[in-house]
Amino acid sequence: MLRRRLVTEDDFAWKLPKTTSSEREEEPEEVEMLRYVGGVDVSFSKEDPSVACGTLVVLDIQNLQVVYEDFAIVTIDVPYVPGFLAFREAPILLELLQRLKKKDASPFYPQLLMVDGNGILHPRGFGLACHLGVLADLPTIGIGKNLHHVDGLTYSRVRQLLEAKENSTRDFITLTGCSGHVWGAAMRSTLASLKPIFISVGHRISLFTAIIIVKMTCKYRVPEPIRQADIRSREYLQKRQKGASE
Repeated sequence: MLRRRLVTEDDFAWKLPKTTSSEREEEPEEVEMLRYVGGVDVSFSKEDPSVACGTLVVLDIQNLQVVYEDFAIVTIDVPYVPGFLAFREAPILLELLQRLKKKDASPFYPQLLMVDGNGILHPRGFGLACHLGVLADLPTIGIGKNLHHVDGLTYSRVRQLLEAKENSTRDFITLTGCSGHVWGAAMRSTLASLKPIFISVGHRISLFTAIIIVKMTCKYRVPEPIRQADIRSREYLQKRQKGASE
């Protein structure tokens, strides 16, 4: 039912920030620009896997600084079933987005969301990034650290193709399956990064635009909105657990 509502093309009112001063001067002031990018992550307790910390951060794309953060410690009673991760994590993250909408900090409500999980690069073509994007009705990008082996795609083949592009100006390859369907892209986000990240459409954005935005937000291997959500999620969970044990 949710997949029928999925939009895999650019569907937003804002424009991408310009990279040069001359380009910025040419842009009319009334044009809405992409500025606030959200990142979400869920960390699980090592002591009790049913306890999790959902985290939402919002970054200003102009300087990649965190302007908003929020956390939710929850006990999850939905079992983990491969391919159905979204049913465990999406409700936690959706609640954080809804909480932000109600706060005075709502000017920081993200125009775009990055998810630590896959979009259409998924056995059912509908991963966590799609699930959350459709429910929140937000342009959403899925960022996977591992590759789903779908439609003949394998990690070893992807590594070979990336290595063959070492002398190329492009730092990514599109992930085209045996069927001819484009599932996403594999990208080495920094020169020092040996492991690629896997970018896929979540909702209301094209793969082409998603790749551009990921490049704009990468200081390290993982885009900064997701990296900050991951770091802060684990730190918050550890502090809460340490405080509870003292």
